[in-house]
Order: sequence, then structure tokens, then C-alpha cells
Amino acid sequence: RPPVPPPPGAPTARILFLTDLHWDRQYTPGSAATCPDPLCCRGAAHDGPGAAGFWGTYGKCDLPLHTIDALLAQLPNSTSRSGDDTSDTSNGTRGFAAAYWTGDIPAHDVWQQSRGDQLRALRTVTALLRSRLGGLRVFPAVGNHEATPVNAFPPPYVHGNRSAAWLYNAMAEAWRDWLPPDALHTLRVGGFYTAQVWPGLRLVSLNMNFCSQANFWLLINATDPAGQLQWLMGILADAERDGEKVHIIGHIPPAHCLRSWSWNYYRIVSRFEGTIAAQFFGHTHLDEFELFYDEETMSRPVSIAFVAPSVTTYINLNPGAPQTPPRAPCASPAPPALTAPPAAGYRVYEVAGPYPGSSHAVLDHETFILNLTEANAAPPGAPQRWQRLYGAREAYGLPTAFPADWDLLVRRLQDDERLFQQFWFHLHKGHPPREPCGGPCKAALLCALRSGRAADPALCRPLRPALPFPRVQELWRQRQLC
Repeated sequence: RPPVPPPPGAPTARILFLTDLHWDRQYTPGSAATCPDPLCCRGAAHDGPGAAGFWGTYGKCDLPLHTIDALLAQLPNSTSRSGDDTSDTSNGTRGFAAAYWTGDIPAHDVWQQSRGDQLRALRTVTALLRSRLGGLRVFPAVGNHEATPVNAFPPPYVHGNRSAAWLYNAMAEAWRDWLPPDALHTLRVGGFYTAQVWPGLRLVSLNMNFCSQANFWLLINATDPAGQLQWLMGILADAERDGEKVHIIGHIPPAHCLRSWSWNYYRIVSRFEGTIAAQFFGHTHLDEFELFYDEETMSRPVSIAFVAPSVTTYINLNPGAPQTPPRAPCASPAPPALTAPPAAGYRVYEVAGPYPGSSHAVLDHETFILNLTEANAAPPGAPQRWQRLYGAREAYGLPTAFPADWDLLVRRLQDDERLFQQFWFHLHKGHPPREPCGGPCKAALLCALRSGRAADPALCRPLRPALPFPRVQELWRQRQLC
């Protein structure tokens, strides 16, 4: 029974979604925005072109804390706003029912991080969210940058100094006001948990580092190293029995996982398609999604993993001035003239609210950005306005935002060049790279949107790709950022 739109007058809820904040405590306005190091915009300030902006800089740069604070301060639920401001439509309309936060708190200076650095970032940003969001419940997930060395997450059976207990215990302490005792227990064990969002809706926060291709600990066991998938099936079976719907959050999207883990997770999503109402991930810093199909025919869309853009401006591409999406060599007519500056961003999901029989499915989503060109041109510290970049249903002409609609969108993107260029524009928060997305790039991107599990060429065949699957995989690897 696929989800159906809520009846007229049924309540809906707005969920704030934050991912990949990447606070750089060494960010220095005026420092060099380009450098030979993996992370720039730090060090001594200097005069002249190429200097880091006060609010942030697009390229190999993360964010200062005051930019993250400015984002939180202008939200409807922020404690810095008056009660009347919750009706302001310029920054996301009414207040939020909950917040999902899918990790990557520290900066990309992975070569010099210590456990103390990671814990400082965890506690500082958590305290900022608690201060700004007041009583709003926040449901976090563990990112791959929380550990040091980066991506190193040993399974729970590893004990002593090599274990991840130093990190999970600190998380449980920092997040104890948001999560119930049972959730804190499994968080301490393996960095994952479940909790009720509201009656009828359960949240599962997965530690996707136990599927990460970059986690060398998984050389020991890559199938289910923390018993997390088995635990997940138990949670979903209980939710199915109790008539609950489930939202799944995590950092790394499922198709970016190791093949064995990813295929098993795909099977679980197919089995519990009537229980899993939505999936939310981050990690790629881009605005995209991954579709899931029934395993019998691989043609009926059963679920979608939304992948939201990052708050940080960090992107390992050639930075450039605001531009229009480029015209592909074979495109006719020319795409619309879309322009936007480099930006930091966040996402707001609208979901079916708590009422009897609610699907709790995603009904729409909106993306908001901070115009860095405009913000950095203002006096330092001047109030900044985060603006709506686009709404999904409006931009793509979706009748609803259910999996079948996104499946149809992928097919439309294949044949409608104008629509594809608009998607390419949104993929990069309105600041696409200088190099246009030609035929191979487009084939690889559309294949990725249709692939909810890793390394499965069968998912790409309905798109009639013009290049072999190994070449598609090669292009995927080239655009991975973190």
C-alpha cells in the first residue's frame, strides 16, 4: 500500500535537517582562500584578492562558528527570536517539530586532529544547538569525521584504548537531554539508537561508519560488524507489529557503502517498505537522492534516501564566480539562466504529521542558503538573511514527493535537458562547477540517483546508459568529496 497524501486539514510537521557543519576553529577571515593544503582559509590574514570572507568561502574551506550560529539564530525555533517571528516565511515559515542532525562536526584538517580536538568540536557545536534551539528535540547521527584518525570506527568487540568508547561516551553525555536512556545505552555501545519522535513515528539513527569503504576496521568483518543490521531488523519488526512508522537517519548514504552491507540494507528496506516512511542522509555535501526498488522486479519504487546538501562551503571542486548552468553540447533549446552565488545551506522537510493512519512520509522539502557574496560584502557581523533556494515539488513539478514521483523525475531528467540543468544547479546549492555536465557525467549522475545499493549495474539499465558500468563507477569515485 503506497503512501497517500494527507486528507484535507490533516496536520503536517516541519523537520529541520542539518548535516556536515564542519566547524573550523582556525578559520581566519582575510586568510588565503587557496593553498596547497587539504584545507584553506586559516592562518594569517592578508590584504588583496583571494582572501577568505568573514562568513565563509567556497572551495577548500570550512566554516567559522559565527556562521553556524547565524544559521541557528534566524530559525523559527531559535531562542534569539521573539514568539511573533515563528510566522515569518522568509526563513522556513512556522517552527519545527524536530531536528535531524547527521554528523560531521569537525573540520577537514584530518592530518592534525587529536581526540581532544574532536571532543571540543562535539561539545561546542552541541552546546550551540542546545542554546539556539531551546527545547526543540534534536536527533543526531554519527559522521565519519567525528573519529580520529578520520573514518576509523572499530566494531564494539574492540576494547581498551583502541575502541571508540571515548567518542560514544562523550556523545551520550552531550546528547543526554535529547535522547531516552535506552537510546543512550546503544549509543554508548555502537553509536546507533532508536527513539520515538512522536506517537506513531519512531526514529532510527544508524552509525553508517560500519558500512564505510574508508573504515579499515571493516577488513575484519564487512557484513555486519556491529550487529547493527540485525538490531535494525528487530526494531523494524517491532514497529511493524505496533503499527509505527520509522524514519531512518544516518551520515553516509547506502549506495556509498561496502557492497555486502549495502545489498543487505537494500533487502531490509524492501522487506519493511510499509514501515520505513523516509530515509535521510548527508556526507556528499551535494543535493541528491538514492532510489530503492522492490527486489522481485527492480522496477517498483518502494523508498527513497534523501541526501541533503552540507552546511559547510567545503567542496573539492574548482571554485568560480557565480555562473549560469552550462549548456550541454547536444542540448536544445538552451537551459534557463539560473544564477546564484556560492552558499552555505540547510534543508527543511515537510512530513505528514501525527494523526490516525498517517504515513509520516515526506510531502515536500525546501533548501535554504546564505548568499556568501552578499554576506561577505556587508560589514563584518551585520545580520544576514538566509534565503530559500527552491522547493522540490515546485521546482520539479512533482504531484507528490513519494518514491514513484522521484522515479519519474529521473526518467524526465534523462530526456529534458532544461530540467536536468536545473537539477544540476540545485545539486551544488546554486553554484555548479565551471566544467559542464556532459553526456558521461549525466549518465553517471542519473545512474547514481537510481542506485540505492552499491555496485549494481542492473539499476542503471532502464536508463539506457551510453557507457559501460565500470566507467560509471569511475566517474562516481571522481566526484566523491569526503
